[in-house]
Amino acid sequence: MVNKFKLLLGGSVTAIIAMGFMANSINGKQAERKELTTSPVVKAEGIESKNEVWAKYFPRQYDSWKQTRKNDKIDDMLAKKPQLAVLWAGYGFAKDYNAPRGHFYALQSNINTLRTGAPVGPATGPMPTACWTCKSPDVPRVMEEQGENEFFTGKWARLGDQIVNPIGCADCHDSQTANLAISRPYLKRALEASGTNLADITHQDMRSLVCAQCHVEYYFKTTEYTDKDGKEQVAKVVTLPWAEGLSGESMEIYYNNYGFSDWTHKISKAPMLKAQHPGYELYKTGIHARRDVACADCHMPYKQEGSVKYSDHHIGNPLDNIANTCLNCHKESEEEFKSLVKRKLDRKDQLMDIAMDNLGKAHLEAGKAWESGATEEEMTESLELIRSGQWLWDYSIASHGSFYHAPEETLRLLSVANEKAQQARLKLTMVLAKHDVFDYVAPDFSTKEKAQEIAGVPLQKLVDEKLAFKASLLQEWNKKAAAEGRLNMDTRKGMSDNSSYSK
Repeated sequence: MVNKFKLLLGGSVTAIIAMGFMANSINGKQAERKELTTSPVVKAEGIESKNEVWAKYFPRQYDSWKQTRKNDKIDDMLAKKPQLAVLWAGYGFAKDYNAPRGHFYALQSNINTLRTGAPVGPATGPMPTACWTCKSPDVPRVMEEQGENEFFTGKWARLGDQIVNPIGCADCHDSQTANLAISRPYLKRALEASGTNLADITHQDMRSLVCAQCHVEYYFKTTEYTDKDGKEQVAKVVTLPWAEGLSGESMEIYYNNYGFSDWTHKISKAPMLKAQHPGYELYKTGIHARRDVACADCHMPYKQEGSVKYSDHHIGNPLDNIANTCLNCHKESEEEFKSLVKRKLDRKDQLMDIAMDNLGKAHLEAGKAWESGATEEEMTESLELIRSGQWLWDYSIASHGSFYHAPEETLRLLSVANEKAQQARLKLTMVLAKHDVFDYVAPDFSTKEKAQEIAGVPLQKLVDEKLAFKASLLQEWNKKAAAEGRLNMDTRKGMSDNSSYSK
């Protein structure tokens, strides 16, 4: 009887101890869960643009964000698709154009690209301050400190010592609440112009709209204003052309009514439009948007660590993480899904190349027509077709992921673009014939070198100037930003410095 009592007592004690450990574990997990679901105040006032400060409160998200530094490969699109240099002759993208890298490199890619030039001081260089807009959480900070119009005033180099932290936390999150927030006021204006009631925006909407602050079509609208000192100024304000709708044709109507063009083509003299990266707009036309799948669902899938669930901030191509992205909804095996996507993508690329070849030849044939004495009246219809066709082509592919977001719309746009390019070429054949040109064959632009030569790009000169800038003014920007507490140089340790011209 005594032994039985001892056994019962021992078992009870063991059970109590085990329950105690379980209770402590549960309490610990609940405490951890509570801590993670209680939004901290990262900064009591203003915008905290240094990503490493957010890491104190969101270590998992920050650690996963740092993984975007692995996406550092340079994919030189001008080398892969030489037609681009001809299509963009006279515009910055003919100099240098790479596929996007990880968010960790957004700022560096902006500094390295030949498009931003080689300024020697705050008032020099080819680009306006607006070219910083999508690259850093320092942008909303400077907008708040200086004013939005003030931010958009002057040259890109003016803010070189201010815009120093790459895309990160404060681009998408409020510094006081850590909630998702729109940090760029131009997106709010565009949403209202397109008929959206801001009060009706849901959290699921926000999981796409924070991306839409940058992954959209935009232009720099000339805006006159009076600064705080009473001086008349002119700003180049980022503006989204959504007032007529979000389709490619709707934006074309907007630009035509506004009388806008990004540049005059160096060869054809056509008044051109350059699509930026209308990822959000194309996504809105596709099946994912219709099923209420947000950008973050595919590009930032949830991860589970013990009791903690959080969004993976290693933002990249969902195809690199198929098991946790695509296959949550699609029922094929990973191998089958990759094969299916590749087959569809190859078909899109074929149609894209055909459209690009025809547009490139149309530009060159227009150039020959001008050279042969064609008049503006004779050229008007052809140039309008080139402008429209190239806009629709560019709109359909500029966001890189467009075919995954909206495959049918991408193919439709490419088909229309190719049709307009061929119509332009037919009309140009008649114009050339009027001026006794019957056997013109467009020059070969099958390599980057040949295409850039046709486009008149002095590549080596541009590279030499950029390298001199990086060795001088860029170093001054970094030193000043670090000295004044805006930049922690330790956060750049191990960063590669890849570019299309220094491999």
